[in-house]
Amino acid sequence: MREVTLTDLFLHPITQKFLQRSGVAHALEVANHAFHLAFKYNVSVDLATKAALLHDIGHYEWYRQGKWDYELYRENDIHAIKGAERAHKLLIRLGENPQNAKQISVAILLHTDSYLPESDIKRSPLQKVVKLADEMDEEQGGNHHYKQIDQITALKKIQKLDQLVDQYLPKQQLHLNTQEKTI
Repeated sequence: MREVTLTDLFLHPITQKFLQRSGVAHALEVANHAFHLAFKYNVSVDLATKAALLHDIGHYEWYRQGKWDYELYRENDIHAIKGAERAHKLLIRLGENPQNAKQISVAILLHTDSYLPESDIKRSPLQKVVKLADEMDEEQGGNHHYKQIDQITALKKIQKLDQLVDQYLPKQQLHLNTQEKTI
């Protein structure tokens, strides 16, 4: 059983505040991609979808003369660092297992290379899943952050994804336990 669901995360005021800034539709798409990629990379669908949903909650609004400046953002943004911190604090407050909260937060920290001095980093399977899921939804000029979705549709999508995680997580855990016993 999961301590914290995607719906719990999604409905929290902190998540709502920062998803509005970085794009609710984008976060939902990335979470959906992460769910599917989790099977390919043998990663927990629970951890993958949570990290994907929260991956951009560290975004700061980079404006110049009242208009969003994508280049200013690319030059100065450290949203993955801030997002990892926010996600960790939020997950712990909601009662997430501390080790899971750490894994999710580190996956958020490493979901992008945009702020790193060098991009040749060895990522864990969970970290790869979140990075790939984010890249699958990217659009030129950061347009993926501007896709729109109404709140009711967004909530329905996150609840459906929660149902899928609840359906597949026990099977996945059984499979992982069986693999560990044969090693």
